[in-house]
Amino acid sequence: MFTMARRYWALGPTGAALTLFDGGAKNTQYKQAIDSFDASVAGYRQTVLTGFQEVEDNLAALRILDEESQVQDRTLAAADQALALTINQYQAGIVSYLNVMVAQTAVLLNRQTAVQLQGERLSASVLLVKALGGGWNVAMLPSPEQVGGEVKWTDYLIFPVD
Repeated sequence: MFTMARRYWALGPTGAALTLFDGGAKNTQYKQAIDSFDASVAGYRQTVLTGFQEVEDNLAALRILDEESQVQDRTLAAADQALALTINQYQAGIVSYLNVMVAQTAVLLNRQTAVQLQGERLSASVLLVKALGGGWNVAMLPSPEQVGGEVKWTDYLIFPVD
C-alpha cells in the first residue's frame, strides 16, 4: 500500500507537468507527421509518374517496332523475289550458284531480323502488360493462326528443295 501511494504521487503531478510544459514536443510531432505525409505523397506521386512513363515508353516502342516490322516485311519480300529471280537465272545457266547462295544468305538474314523484331515486339507487349498491372489470362492469348500460322522448317533452308 505504501508503494502504491508513492507511485500515485510520483506519476500524478509529473504527468500533469509534462502535458502542460512539453517544451514544443507536440508541435514538433505535428510537423513530423505533416512532413511524413508529404514524403508519402511524393513517393506515391513518383510511383504513379513512373508507371505512366513505363506505359508511354512501351506504347512508343510497340509503335516503332511495328513500323520497323513493316519495313522488314517489305525487305524480306524483296529478298524472296530476288532469290526467285536468281534461282531462275541459275537454272537458265546465266549466273553461278554462288549468286544463288548470296541471295539465300540475304533471305536468311532478313528472316532472322524479322524474327528478332517479332521477339522485341513481344517483349515490349509483355512489359506494357506489366506496366498496366497485368489483368489477362491464357484464354486471351492469340491462336497460332492469328499470330501468323505455323513455321515450316523448309522456310529456313539455304539450299533450294526440289
